[in-house]
Parts: sequence; structure tokens; C-alpha cells
Amino acid sequence: MGITQNPNIFANNPLDRASYRRADKEWVAAQMAEPGSLFVPFYRLHPFVLPEEKPGMGKDVGWLRMGLLNELAGPSPLVVFLGINKRGKSLFAADVSGLKDHENHPALKGLGAFEELRGLAMAGEITATELAILAQGKSMIDWHLRHGFCSVCGTKSEIMEAGYKRQCPNCKAEHFPRTDPVVIMLATYRDTCFLGRQKIWPKGMHSALAGFVEPGEAIEEAVARELHEEAGLSISSVSYHSTQPWPFPSSLMIGCHAVAETDAFKIDGIELSAGRWFTREEVKAVLAGKGDGSFWVPPPYAIAGQLVKAFAEEKV
Repeated sequence: MGITQNPNIFANNPLDRASYRRADKEWVAAQMAEPGSLFVPFYRLHPFVLPEEKPGMGKDVGWLRMGLLNELAGPSPLVVFLGINKRGKSLFAADVSGLKDHENHPALKGLGAFEELRGLAMAGEITATELAILAQGKSMIDWHLRHGFCSVCGTKSEIMEAGYKRQCPNCKAEHFPRTDPVVIMLATYRDTCFLGRQKIWPKGMHSALAGFVEPGEAIEEAVARELHEEAGLSISSVSYHSTQPWPFPSSLMIGCHAVAETDAFKIDGIELSAGRWFTREEVKAVLAGKGDGSFWVPPPYAIAGQLVKAFAEEKV
């Protein structure tokens, strides 16, 4: 029996990550040389995507044969093992940002295009499972591009374990991919929920509050701190909803609901420019497309939208 389906995009990755294989250099090399193995190229963190064959069919990940890897990524490619799919094929992600004319390269021209991942997710043009795979690849390549030098001695580090470790050849320090935990929470009080907004957001948009978890801080403590700092809310309890991998660049959004002690609040004017309590009926109307136009909430692709949806459906 599998785990419960996660409602958020970029989750539900279907691959067997085969982490126990990563340190086996011979196995990894064999998979890269295997004719059936595939890789998806990323140009400046944009994945290669194939267009719809017919209207309404959706776009596909631009998987390519490993024989094209060196031609597109160079003799020393930044390549990361993603996992094994249900058909037993090993899948990889590779950085091809060094291409001089990526749009017109003979191996790619007319086949597809490099597209921004967030836009693909918002448009719903790629299946949820494929978005999760692309999110994994984007986060991993981004980490390598940002952390190419040893943070201990400054020497250029080397890629190890199929892309999941970098090691310094000078001081032997080991460096591993980072994921930044972020709490995102919807505060509730009786039959209302609290939504805030920032000045830079589109007109009318209101959303759940969020913030990074600090070192030595529990998730519940981070939820209470962020709600108090940004909106002056005092919290009596916190409950977990779900998580969402967020590859911009590499965070884990930890979705929570929090029960407020009172409806008193005070906007900080720094993180938030405005905020207020919304009734369940107001939220239901907005989600049904029948709101009065005074506010709107994030779409289902964002975990904030899922938190609001759960509140509207009285699941909290």
C-alpha cells in the first residue's frame, strides 16, 4: 500500500531514486553508457520540453538518448542521476547552458523548446509526475551551479555519487545538496481564516503567510513566530497539512493550519502591506469563481491554494 497522494505539484515523484546505487561508480557509468538510458537537458535551469502532438494532449518532457550528452553538455558534463522509471530505464538531468545557440542546435531544432518550469506548472501543460521529476532535476543542477567551490578552503570541488555529493580534492570536505525548510500557514479563528498580501503582488491577491525555519527551531515554533512577527497573531495550536517541494531554487514548503487565540492582529508593514480575516463563505465564493472581485487567492498549483481549499471544505 502506497502513501497518500500529495495534493501539491512538484510532489509525487514516481522514480525509484536508487540512492544506494549512487556511490557505485561502475554502475553509474554503465547506466550512462546504456543505450536505453535517457536524459533531459536544462538550459539556464529551463527544461527541454516537447510540444503537444495534438491540441489538448499536453506537452512532454524532452527526454534524449545518452549518446547526445557530450554533444550538448560538453566533455565534462554536469549531469545528475534522477532515478529509474517503471520501465527500468535510468533517467538523468544535464546542464547544457554552455550551448552557444541552444534554439538552433541541430540535435534540438524543431524538436522542442526550453521552457520555464513555473510557467509550465501554472499552465497545467505537463503532468504532475513529470513536473516532480523536472523539479528534482532543476533543484539539483541549480545546487551544483551555486556550490562549485569548497566552503571550507575555497578549492573547486568535484562531483561525486551521481551528482548527490561534491568533495573537495584539497581538504576532502564533503558537501551535500541543501533543501531549505519553509513554513507556510493559514491561521484560522472560528469560521474565518487570515490572509495577507505584499505590495509587489498582483492587485487583489491574498495568500497564506510564510517564512523560513531558523536553525534550532521546530516547525510549530516557526509557524507561531512568523504569524506573530508579520501579523501580530497569537496561536494556540498548529496542525500539519502537507508539504511541497519548491524548486525556486530548492525549498520544502511545510503547509500548516494554525488556530488563533483571538482575531486581534497588527500588520508589520514590512513583510505584509495588508491583511484581514475572511469568512468561510467568502472563500468558498472565490474558489467557485463567484467572488465580489475584491480579492483572490493562489491557484491549486501553490500549496497556499491547497491550505485555503481545505479551510473552505471545512477539513480544518
